[in-house]
Amino acid sequence: MKNWLLNNRPGAQPLGFGGYFTRGLVVFFMLLFLYQLWIFLHICWWIKFNPSSSAFMVDRLEIIQEEKPDAELKYQWVDYSRISNNLKRAVVASEDAKFVDHEGFDWEGIEKAYAKNLKKGKIVAGGSTISQQLAKNLFLSTKRTPWRKGEEALITVMLENVLSKRRILEIYLNIIEWGNGVFGAEAASRHYYKTSAAGLSSAQAAKLAAMIPNPRYYDAHKSTSYLNRRTATIQARMRFSEVP
Repeated sequence: MKNWLLNNRPGAQPLGFGGYFTRGLVVFFMLLFLYQLWIFLHICWWIKFNPSSSAFMVDRLEIIQEEKPDAELKYQWVDYSRISNNLKRAVVASEDAKFVDHEGFDWEGIEKAYAKNLKKGKIVAGGSTISQQLAKNLFLSTKRTPWRKGEEALITVMLENVLSKRRILEIYLNIIEWGNGVFGAEAASRHYYKTSAAGLSSAQAAKLAAMIPNPRYYDAHKSTSYLNRRTATIQARMRFSEVP
């Protein structure tokens, strides 16, 4: 109010472009700070309490309900102790072999993925860690924006500094997509094998891990030659996987 009176007193000079631009920047950075704080508080909450959904789950449900308005996601949270060690080892072997050692980013893996994509002239490999994938799934929409990777990196740092590796893997296994409308280890185990997440065999776990990069496709094509080869590779690597 004081500023308004000063700017509107007799003889006061109206704000120019520079003044409005400066105020706009201040408001923008305040909103950005509040958004980051909102994310940080959510992550702190998840130290003890389980997330009930994710940004990616919300997006997928909206898309599915465009065709089937009454559709619901297949999803059921299950505690870390009730998820087969086979699945934990298979997912780490498939998605992030250095999971327990890095601090959120596998720089060597990112470099290799970049070189492979550059050679092919298109995106054929990703270097995202489990923590990065979790950051993206929990908070970011499916829309690609110029600042999306930066936001993903910032959230990854928060996750790694607030949550334990065990908790990060537990949440990841419970919220990632494993088919059309299928989310989390328990729903995936029921959907594909009619068993619980605790009851998965080594071969079953390896196949679920192999599906992660393209789950909706493999939901409809459950026995492609590539999927079978990838499953065998993951199963062979599982005994070397280190899990929290």
